[in-house]
Amino acid sequence: MPDARADPMQTAPDGGRVRWAVRPVSFTVLVIVISTVAGIGGRYWVRGDFDVIHALLILFFSTNLWISYWEICLYFKRDHIERRAAYWRRRRQETDRTPAVEFLTGKVPLAKMLSPALWADVWATYAQIDGSYADRRTYGYIVDIGNGFLTPVPTLVLYAAFTFDFLPAPTAGIIGVMLFWQLTFGTSLYWVSFFLAKRHTRLSRREICIYIWTLNSPWLLFALLGLHVSIRLIVDGDYSVLGY
Repeated sequence: MPDARADPMQTAPDGGRVRWAVRPVSFTVLVIVISTVAGIGGRYWVRGDFDVIHALLILFFSTNLWISYWEICLYFKRDHIERRAAYWRRRRQETDRTPAVEFLTGKVPLAKMLSPALWADVWATYAQIDGSYADRRTYGYIVDIGNGFLTPVPTLVLYAAFTFDFLPAPTAGIIGVMLFWQLTFGTSLYWVSFFLAKRHTRLSRREICIYIWTLNSPWLLFALLGLHVSIRLIVDGDYSVLGY
């Protein structure tokens, strides 16, 4: 950022004296790590064991919960995002820096770290790659706000059920099939809509690989793993697929 006045969500430029400043990428990693460790540690505390599939799904649940908060911000800050997308577009032209990288690695006052306006910038910067996130009429916008509002509750239920097996396995499996199929379908259709709309034509192969394939692939790969686990819970009638 050129200075704090140009972007009030950011701190002073590098070299300035800022107290309690955090980089958004560091805060994101911290939130996901704490939530993941809590799930894995909770299982170990209760059962004294560790399972790789359980750990991977807890990591995914933790990530999805945090991203869901971003997606809720996408809905409530939609007008703000449209304005900020224009700001980041100008910023990229001025500096030739990647907006997403600049935002995630910039320093932000700790007091603003949970501000919806701050995390709306995730979408304003991503809109430089896929403009649908600054356009509420598009599939990309709708599917992500849907994920933000609809998936946190089943995600929390499965987070607890997979960790403490407090639900009958078939019940957890049915909830899992509904959640993971929705994520598989939504992610796949997002890719289809992105390429059919020819939004990829102005991007480099590197940008497509990083921002379209890599960043979105966990919501397909982990969802497929979750589908497998959920079907096994229903068919087996127990939590053996998770090492119980």
